Amino acid sequence: MPDKETPSFEGLYKAHHLKVQRLCRMLLRDLAEAEETGQEVFLKMFKQYQTASWPNDWSAWLTRVTVNACHDRRKSAWWKWWRSSNGEVQLADYPSSARTPEQEALGREQQIHIWHAFRELSGRQQEVFVLRYLEGWSTEEVAKTLAISEGSVKNHLFRAVHRLREALKKNGAGS
Repeated sequence: MPDKETPSFEGLYKAHHLKVQRLCRMLLRDLAEAEETGQEVFLKMFKQYQTASWPNDWSAWLTRVTVNACHDRRKSAWWKWWRSSNGEVQLADYPSSARTPEQEALGREQQIHIWHAFRELSGRQQEVFVLRYLEGWSTEEVAKTLAISEGSVKNHLFRAVHRLREALKKNGAGS
């Protein structure tokens, strides 16, 4: 049971809802799937909240559960069918924790090139890239969350960045 220093379930939900939804949308590319997966994540959080063994860091726990839920969703048979369809995502639909002036200046055409290049990455490369560069996690934190070695994280990051740069150069969107 929570005490005065422990946040309420509602407080945890409010603090982490946008982050979980953003991760789901980035990793799943379908808004309805992302919403459903996000709800599954918060159901797991609610069940964990009711137990006596809480994680030391709810943020890290939620990120790990979210990435795993998205990973599982992508592996499902339905997801394989959906991925072969033409489902498109609008980048403007992604909530962001903070937008820099550089991000604001990024033109819509360049966003489309970036999004298409990102979608061409493998699922693992997408996960590693999102956690490392968009969430700002250390290589060690990403490795622990995804249960892979730090060397594997670095390898996936290198390949993801290389492929994104090459795609952007090819489309004239890179510098």
